[in-house]
Order: sequence, then structure tokens, then C-alpha cells
Amino acid sequence: MSQKVIDAFNTQAEFCGPMGSAFTAELCFTFAEHLDHATKVGAFCLDWDGDPGPSADSIPLRICGGLHALVLSGRDQNLAQHYPPHCSNAPDWNHINAALIEHETFLLDWMQSPPQTNEVSRSSVIWPALMTIADQSGKPLQLLEVGASGGLNLQSSRFGYNLGGLHCGTLDSQLQLHPEWKGEAPLVSSPKISGRHGCDLNPLDPQNADDELRLRSYVWPDQVQRNARMDAALSIAKANPAPVDRQDAITWLKYHLANLPDQTCTVIYSTVAWQYLPEAARAKGAHMIMDCGKSLQKSTTELAWLRFEANGKAPGGGVQLQMWPNGIDCLLGRADFHARWVDWCGL
Repeated sequence: MSQKVIDAFNTQAEFCGPMGSAFTAELCFTFAEHLDHATKVGAFCLDWDGDPGPSADSIPLRICGGLHALVLSGRDQNLAQHYPPHCSNAPDWNHINAALIEHETFLLDWMQSPPQTNEVSRSSVIWPALMTIADQSGKPLQLLEVGASGGLNLQSSRFGYNLGGLHCGTLDSQLQLHPEWKGEAPLVSSPKISGRHGCDLNPLDPQNADDELRLRSYVWPDQVQRNARMDAALSIAKANPAPVDRQDAITWLKYHLANLPDQTCTVIYSTVAWQYLPEAARAKGAHMIMDCGKSLQKSTTELAWLRFEANGKAPGGGVQLQMWPNGIDCLLGRADFHARWVDWCGL
């Protein structure tokens, strides 16, 4: 398994560079070159029983997030001196290895849970999709997010946007998102949000200091704008709590699909989360959603299923929308996984 873990670090490094974090790329390359069984943390990584890769258990991001947490929490002042803003290059192996030894208990506990990025820039995909859904439905929208983590992207209506020159959303929001916009202009509407709920196997509460640390730790250290967006999103979420249930997606969806509110369009959505569900769960969830949608042919209740996920094509991920009972099934566009750019097709 050790070689698969080393390969995972190299693959993650190759992802991080083009996604704007030279620091994290260099950190992952350093792990790939030096990680060994001499420490308990190193052995924990190298002997991982499962798929350690970026699209599975994400061992590289787990350990990188743990190191960043040591810096952000002030637990390791020496390591912090080798992190942005003090240093733009990743620390050398001696400093990393010292942290693995000194903070063994903290890091082993930290790595029990997978990364939870809560990348709020993905709302630059969610919001134009919600405007499209609202335009087609004309009804209030109930938002249901699968894999919501800290629920930051449940707050999309409280963010401001510049989508190719179209200013929309909450114009005076402290969080303003401005992706590189390509393709068609989005449909313009003013969605009315009637409810917001999410689910996650390990929901994070922005009001909780430990959970806030975890949310911040997975934002790469050298990405100043991403860190500023996280600051703003956390502030908004703390002022407007959105419930995220500790529950598996299938159980949670089964309940909500059986209790769709009348005169409302319920929007089930995910952003780079559905793809991480077990294959059987993805299949079951898809059947549940589509069966429910087909049952709404003569109903005043509407259902939309929105996915911003990897779909086997490049670049980035696809933005797929299905709606019932009006029968919409289309690719709205594609976007970078951090939504730095959006290429919109529309309906």
C-alpha cells in the first residue's frame, strides 16, 4: 500500500499547482519524497487500508489539513514560521517531521475524518442554477444539500455575485464572488428561499471553535482570497445558522422526499460531494429522486436535482439539472472545482 500512498501525494501535488496553491503542491511533493515508517503518523499514512487517492480517502489532504490546523491554532509556533504569510515555500522535511513527532496524538486523531473543504466559491455555480430553477418554477425554493459539511453553501442567497457583469444576489453582502464567466449569461430571477437544510455524516458547526478550525484548515495556506472568502462566509453562517443533520444521505433523502412541501420547488443539490458516496448509495439515491420526480406529474409540488460533480469529462466538473414535472434534464455548464471559472450553457 505504501507506493499507492506515495502516488497519492504526487497526484495531489499535481492537482494543487494548477488550482493555485504552489505551497500545498510543494508540501505534497515533500511528503512523497520523505514520508516513512519512522513516525506513527507516517506509518498511519503509508499503511492506509483503503484508497488513499485524492478522489477517495484523500490521505494527502488529511495530513496537510492537520499541519495547517497546528499552525492556525497556535499549537506549533515553529512550524508557523515556515507557513504563509511568513514563508511562501513549504517547510523542509526536518520541520515537518518534527511536527509529526511532537503532535502525534493530535494528528492521528485529526486524520480519522476526511477533508471537508466547504469551498464557498462553488456558490458561483449554485446561485445561477437557483435563478434558473426559480425562473422555470415560479415557486419558493426549499434547499436540501447533500454533503453540506458546515452548511456554508446553504447560504448562497446571502452572497453577492458578479457573473460576467451581471450583479445579483445580495448586493451589499460582505462576501462577493466574481468567477471568470464564460459562455451564456445566466437567467435572471429573484429566488425566494423558503427553507434550508443539509445532511452530512460529520456536520461541522461554524459556531463551534473546533469545527471552525477544521473548516479553515482545508483552505490552502497560500490562497489569500480563498481564506478571506472563508472569513466572510463563516461570519454570515454564524449570523444565520442553517441546520445540517448528522445522517447518511439515503436515510435523509428518504424522509425529505416523503415530505415535500406543497406549492414549493424542493432543490436537492450537491457540490463535489455526491461523487464520494458509495456506488450503491449513489444508485439508490438516484432511483429515489427520479421515482419521486416521476410521481409529481399532476402535482403542485415540484422537485429539482442539481449536481456540480465530476462527470468523467474535462475540464472541471459538470453542472447537471433535472426538474419535475416539467421534464428539464440538461447540462447547465461546467466549472473549475473551486469555481474560479464557470462556462455556462444555460437551458
